[in-house]
Amino acid sequence: MNDKKVSRRDFFKWSGGVCGGVALSGLGAFFPGMSHAADTYTGVTYYTPTYKGILSVKKQCIEILKQEAGDRFNVEFYDSGTLMKADEQTSALRTGTIQFMFHTTSYITRSFKSLGITGLPSLVQELYAHGDRIKMESPLWKHINDKLAEDDIFMLTSGGGVLQPEYIWSGDKKIGSLDDLKGKRLRIVSYEATESLKHFGAAGVRIPSSETYLALQRGTVDGAVLNISTTMGRRLFEQLKHCYELPVTAFTIGLFMLKRTWDKLDDETKSAFWTAAKWYDDNFCHQLNNQYYVEEYWPQIKAAGIDIIQPTEAELQTFQDQSKPVWDWWKNEVGEEWGQKAIDLAMGK
Repeated sequence: MNDKKVSRRDFFKWSGGVCGGVALSGLGAFFPGMSHAADTYTGVTYYTPTYKGILSVKKQCIEILKQEAGDRFNVEFYDSGTLMKADEQTSALRTGTIQFMFHTTSYITRSFKSLGITGLPSLVQELYAHGDRIKMESPLWKHINDKLAEDDIFMLTSGGGVLQPEYIWSGDKKIGSLDDLKGKRLRIVSYEATESLKHFGAAGVRIPSSETYLALQRGTVDGAVLNISTTMGRRLFEQLKHCYELPVTAFTIGLFMLKRTWDKLDDETKSAFWTAAKWYDDNFCHQLNNQYYVEEYWPQIKAAGIDIIQPTEAELQTFQDQSKPVWDWWKNEVGEEWGQKAIDLAMGK
């Protein structure tokens, strides 16, 4: 990790609007005596090393990007929120302070509503089982990018699918059925999931992952809708006793740039980003879902004594039926025709 992160962060606070726009590469235009340097592309993620699988795959992607860049351009990458927090990334991308970002789709669906397709309750099982439907150059990937382009955003890759669905985790107040949801307060990030669980009497509370441990410990919430990476990465299993494996929602971590930034890249630079993104597309969700989760995370959850509860077929059907109004609401948000096509593509139609 770059050892200049503190000074750079201070620098960006006052210079992002000027220097960010030229990616710190054109300082010679402001200071004629300074020689021109290679372009620098700065990227960020707020994920920390405690998210073992997630961060390691990202870092491998960055190493590939650096190799592909050679001496044609520089790559600076900041993890763990050392340059900016999660909720600062999108605005930093827009101002040119950074040129690319890894971001969790469920965090930004209110800004980019088309990404809600990655978290629609019940539907997420389809993208989890068939990640190829959203891989780079797939019809759904192109469809999403057509919509994102309206906001000047380009998703190079979704990571090749979505991560294992987020389930409902609870402590002393056991949630092991749909009936148990009534009157419970749950930590939820996804707006789509919040809407869906309202039908069962649960209240969603938006709490950052970094604050969820204390929220569970203090009883601020009775449970949480979590992907297992968050359960492990934030050591939330220490405050949990039950996992109700209802596929409430899901997310992935995409690699994003401004559309206009991507369009202006020269062919060699585009090729470098594309190669790195393709590697990430082939490996991110695949490695997490099929290796880290299966071989490391779930065995540790079981060893911690957490009770894993499978929903009945009747509960799954009820949840799917109650999720349809949320699909309709989302289609109204993004446009009926566009939204229905996205759902059809996600369903493999």
